Amino acid sequence: MINLPTLLLISVLLVPLPGCGPQSSSEQSTSQQVSNEEYAKQRRQLIKQLRSEGIQNQGVLDALEKVPRHRFVPVSYRHLAYENRPLPIGKDQTISQPFIVGYMTEAAEIAPGEKVLEIGTGSGYQAAVLAELGKEVYTIEIIPELAESARTLLREMGYKNVQVKTGNGYEGWAEHAPFDAIVVTAAPDEVPKALVEQLAVRGKMVIPVGTSFQRMVIITKTESGVVERRTIPVAFVPMTGKPKP
Repeated sequence: MINLPTLLLISVLLVPLPGCGPQSSSEQSTSQQVSNEEYAKQRRQLIKQLRSEGIQNQGVLDALEKVPRHRFVPVSYRHLAYENRPLPIGKDQTISQPFIVGYMTEAAEIAPGEKVLEIGTGSGYQAAVLAELGKEVYTIEIIPELAESARTLLREMGYKNVQVKTGNGYEGWAEHAPFDAIVVTAAPDEVPKALVEQLAVRGKMVIPVGTSFQRMVIITKTESGVVERRTIPVAFVPMTGKPKP
């Protein structure tokens, strides 16, 4: 159970900052000056902070400590990679702040051997965290350039249990359903019916829902229907694409 700090508001809003384009040679040189040991130290400090803010599942914390978040952000923002904040990744998208990644992953209750669907690949960071916990991760990104870059990076990092698809997240990935967990990293106006249909019985979906005001919704599918629990206020980028009529 997560004990939320007072007035906590998770924000993964679009941040119009520069520096998300191609990496210059000077930027690459600056990035290389930070050692892997220093990044590891920063991750350990971040884990301490996340634990103090309510993330308690040790498997989730271990995954967050293992996955190098700095690899998933533009070079010009790598000095901020282990701060608890969202960062731009280009194409008007962001990488979620570490707390929200931990919160959603913990709420999904992923067990070893389970199959996970992610909607909104972005840079691939959340998919990598999910891949540390589940057996198979299927992730969908509607922006082709982000899907391809995430696919390439995840392959380079050795995540053979992640498949990336360019497509409409509202439709899910029916050929690999049912999924034991579904994690959605963009906000639709309402929960997509196709995703509920593709969720396994006793599976969980974690999804931000709303327009001007959003709440995180945790859905548990039962044999008789679904149970919804609305939790923290959040601010995600809108989910693009459209559901099938």
